[in-house]
Amino acid sequence: MEIKRVGVVGCGIMGGGITLVCAQSGYQVIASEINDELLSKGLASINSFLSKSVEKGKISQKDKDATLGRIKGTTTTKDFSECDLVIEAATENIDLKKKIFAELDKVCPKHIILATNTSCLSILDVAIVTTRPEKVLGLHFFNPVPIMKPLEIVKTIITSDDTLETGIDFGKSLGKTIVIAKDTPGFIVNRLLFTYLLEAIRMLEAGTATKEDIDAAISLGLNHPMGPLTLADLVGLDTALFVASAIYEEFKDPKYIPPTLLKKMVTAGQLGRKTGKGFYDYK
Repeated sequence: MEIKRVGVVGCGIMGGGITLVCAQSGYQVIASEINDELLSKGLASINSFLSKSVEKGKISQKDKDATLGRIKGTTTTKDFSECDLVIEAATENIDLKKKIFAELDKVCPKHIILATNTSCLSILDVAIVTTRPEKVLGLHFFNPVPIMKPLEIVKTIITSDDTLETGIDFGKSLGKTIVIAKDTPGFIVNRLLFTYLLEAIRMLEAGTATKEDIDAAISLGLNHPMGPLTLADLVGLDTALFVASAIYEEFKDPKYIPPTLLKKMVTAGQLGRKTGKGFYDYK
């Protein structure tokens, strides 16, 4: 199946990034949000990113204009009816995702592939609310989408081989490096990442070392671009808590139990960069 027109549900950090890379790769893209205010904010972020790219000489003004010309915004699910692939990039809430997929299933012709950008939730759980579970898969992009190279493609026990192959071809057309994962919580990256992040938080909680020394030891000792606590702030501590809890609920493995410090920081609204304060102060 050839993909020409892509729909993206959600135009926030992830949805906006997915919209951008698809449009830059030559696809016609329809991006949606729940209201005009959020849609305008998302489209403005895309425009800002492209403007900075022009200023830095990475793309030409002509490239920017062509990319924006391939993007259409909407607040109506019905506009996805002419897409060949729709990627959901909404909040990590299984009930919300099920609702979105049920709506998409009603308005999208049966040949259209539906994908979710979830980082840890069950793909099968959203697939079975549709009448086309064999045409549902996971397309997990990484933040920031225009820069990060990997794309985790997640195949459920129902996903057809044709759907998987189309997903692989699509990912490669975006310039992404494809990795294939089974439909298990956390897939590849987050299943490994969160054992690392949670242990760093436990070390801080236990007073093993300061946050600065934990981050410096990892950055310099393992040649990572940033330490685990800085990374947790970037990911968002609420996101970290949600993902860790979801993985723990499935596996019941103690290493995924969220540390008390993490839970208290989320309760206090200290979510990292997004709120200006997490393990570090960004205000």
